[in-house]
Amino acid sequence: MGQLNARIVPVTPFQQNCTILFDMDDKTGVVVDPGGDVDQILAALKGDGIEATAIWLTHGHIDHAGGAMELKEALGVEIIGPHEADKPLLDNIENQAKRFGVGGAVRNCVPDRFLTEGDMVSFGEHVFEVLHCPGHAPGHVVYYNRAAQFAHVGDVLFRGSIGRTDLPGGNHAALIRSIKEKLLPLGDEIGFICGHGPGGRFGEERRSNPFLV
Repeated sequence: MGQLNARIVPVTPFQQNCTILFDMDDKTGVVVDPGGDVDQILAALKGDGIEATAIWLTHGHIDHAGGAMELKEALGVEIIGPHEADKPLLDNIENQAKRFGVGGAVRNCVPDRFLTEGDMVSFGEHVFEVLHCPGHAPGHVVYYNRAAQFAHVGDVLFRGSIGRTDLPGGNHAALIRSIKEKLLPLGDEIGFICGHGPGGRFGEERRSNPFLV
């Protein structure tokens, strides 16, 4: 098994961290949260010689799932995730675009498979545990690779901040529970990539994040 690596492609006016997770040896991987600018995502895959075998979604907001159907058609792969509680968001991505004034070819999204707490997803020999972490969105999931001590947390947790909870389906108390009961217990050493901005480590957030201390 080769080393797990990540390539971030900022997409959409929201500068969302579309993430390509891949194996350094065989260059297979997955695309996490293709919110838009699909041409840029395809160019990154081609430039790095990576074969994407699936699309993984953390949740159903437009900046994370708006380009998923277009990318699915371009690559011929399945869309996996998030939790089914985000189906209403995925069914209304085009309406989200109108509300936020976002142009481009965003489309409502129909995943091939929803995920639930305790599921496992993988590419090659890289196995990720699925954690259902509602609060920012009802069906938000986090992808956790125990072997690499790494998590893709989407918009649950940011460096020095947390996901907003003022959007439909948001719940501040649920979000704090998700972070404190599911993420932080994984260990201070766990590194994370988030949906916007720089990543970090859980330990630093536990000690200094003003929303958690």
